Amino acid sequence: MRQSMRFGRNLKRENDMSNKEKYQNIFVNIFNVDAKDLNDTFNFKDVEKWDSLTHLTLISELEDAFDIMFETDDILHFGGYVNGMKTLARYGVEF
Repeated sequence: MRQSMRFGRNLKRENDMSNKEKYQNIFVNIFNVDAKDLNDTFNFKDVEKWDSLTHLTLISELEDAFDIMFETDDILHFGGYVNGMKTLARYGVEF
């Protein structure tokens, strides 16, 4: 498992973080937002930076962090912060 994420400001080693912290940090680092901005309204429709390239980067980071491989339908429908936690739960990731 990597010690730090590619995009930055990771304060703890990844394997010392809870799943929620890992998940949150991925969003914070990729979208360059504060954790307080991550809620049920944080989704691809409302986040200007959430384009196709950023989406694939997000998916890749999540797959690496949680050691999973998303199904194509889950990649296509992964559209928001809260929705993403529900999707990850189907892969056995507990928050």
